[in-house]
Amino acid sequence: MKINVGQVSADGLAFEDKIDPASLDLDTGLVEFLEPIRAKAEVYKITNALSVNLKLSSRIGFTCGRCLEDFKEDYRKDIQLNYSLDSSQQYLDLDQDIRAEIILEYPFNPLCKADCKGLCPGCGKNLNQEKCSCNLKGV
Repeated sequence: MKINVGQVSADGLAFEDKIDPASLDLDTGLVEFLEPIRAKAEVYKITNALSVNLKLSSRIGFTCGRCLEDFKEDYRKDIQLNYSLDSSQQYLDLDQDIRAEIILEYPFNPLCKADCKGLCPGCGKNLNQEKCSCNLKGV
């Protein structure tokens, strides 16, 4: 997401944009963005500084760290970014800062539900869906 610094008036600038998650390299083995990230931005310029208020939203698919089932969640985050500007700066690219803010929110071990029972270490059955009959009895 790029901002043309010259377009930011004294009253500020408001706009909406869609960000392709692939352009920010956000997908991992356990996290996948299922749609573009919607961004609503309010930008204010005060002398040599730019303040950006962002509201981000999307839909994310996760793989549960215990049972390996896929599940989906809505993603919403409000971000405030502040930048100092020099007089020659015409554009400001927010992509890397947006990427960092999103990745910081990734769960270390995503769970489909807080009480997920996971997989049986003996037979591999999903203990949320059925009981196993192996010797380990779902340890």
